[in-house]
Amino acid sequence: MQGQNVKRALFEVLEDTGRRKVAARTLRQFLVFLIIGNIALAVLETVPEVRQALNTHLSFIQLGCGVIFLVEYILRLYVADLHPPLRRYGPVWSRVRYAMHPDAIVDLIGALPLLFVLFLPNQAVTIVVILRLLRFLKLARYSPALRSLISAVAGERKALLGSTMIIFGVVLLAATVMYLIEHKHQPENFRSILHGMYWAITTVTTVGYGDVVPVSNLGKMIASVVMLMGYGLIALPVGIIASAFAREIHSRDFVVTWSMVSRVPLFEDLKATEIAEVAKLLQAQSVRKGATIAEKDAVADRMFFIFDGEVEIRLPHETVYLGVGSFFGELALINQTRRTATIIAYRDCQLLVLEADALRHLMDRDAGLAKKIMDEAKERALAGKKILGELAEEELQQAGVYASMDEAREEPELFSDDEQDETSGAGKDPSGKKPS
Repeated sequence: MQGQNVKRALFEVLEDTGRRKVAARTLRQFLVFLIIGNIALAVLETVPEVRQALNTHLSFIQLGCGVIFLVEYILRLYVADLHPPLRRYGPVWSRVRYAMHPDAIVDLIGALPLLFVLFLPNQAVTIVVILRLLRFLKLARYSPALRSLISAVAGERKALLGSTMIIFGVVLLAATVMYLIEHKHQPENFRSILHGMYWAITTVTTVGYGDVVPVSNLGKMIASVVMLMGYGLIALPVGIIASAFAREIHSRDFVVTWSMVSRVPLFEDLKATEIAEVAKLLQAQSVRKGATIAEKDAVADRMFFIFDGEVEIRLPHETVYLGVGSFFGELALINQTRRTATIIAYRDCQLLVLEADALRHLMDRDAGLAKKIMDEAKERALAGKKILGELAEEELQQAGVYASMDEAREEPELFSDDEQDETSGAGKDPSGKKPS
């Protein structure tokens, strides 16, 4: 049992799931620092003066980094059978399937230099240097933007392949024409179409080294046309990737905001299209660490979703900390009473704000949506005056505000209506306790 708990803890830290957010974030930052430092050292080792001065130290550092990456890979393989999609395959096949995943392959590449150094110290010098530099691929695990870019390229692979074929066709055509025109004037530079392709590639890519240039008037005219075409041809794949990347970012943000809204009890009975309409009303707001998000006694006319960062809600009897994915102030959209708690940014925050007026305008346009929301709000408000409602109480228990259902029943007036509102999303942070 103890071993299973340790394994679960390792999984939560390595994969950044569960309650161990601080440990997971610390490990992630350490590994990112280690990857960047390792790449820098691999580059510095190629400088003769640095290699001679720090040869022993660099070897120990590289050996230590290799051990860390190897241990990381083994531990990730060890907890692989805890991944929800892999559990049904059993302890062996789940690890086999995980080992074939691109992230696991990249982790293995990061660990391979140590194995080569230990078992093939003299025969694998070039391979080790290349593998050390390839460790930068591990950054994709910790960079959502890089993963989005990779996903965008993968999604547009057919379009990129098509644009590559067009570019290759233009290069081949330009090389053939230039060979036919310039061969008699420059037999050494244009001995064949293959030699002409070198000129065509440097011209189409607008590099233009100048070591091979046309000398005939007709050749110069053809070269001018090819150069102008080069700008458009290079812009073709760039435009494809840029539009796909923007679409990927927009899609990811929409999914995140949609899922945030769908978890709010006030909106949980809405259809997917209705939740999407509510999500469109969200407005972004950046708040610096220590800044006040909402004042006590201010009119509660909006609710907040935490897109990034952490907030602190100061209740009369408790201080609750909410992290990424949490929400607070849902009943404020309907009741608009005065707040009885001050909300402060515990860290720099990116918030999504839903104004009560914006939601009301949407409800005015859609009577069916308005009825659903109002019915749910009445039930939530009624339940809140009793025991805060089953869902809200569960959230408060997870946040540490209530210890049990019995305590909630024994102290029904512990919170006012506003306090119910401020803490209705507390359960979205598994711990709810002050972060370390």
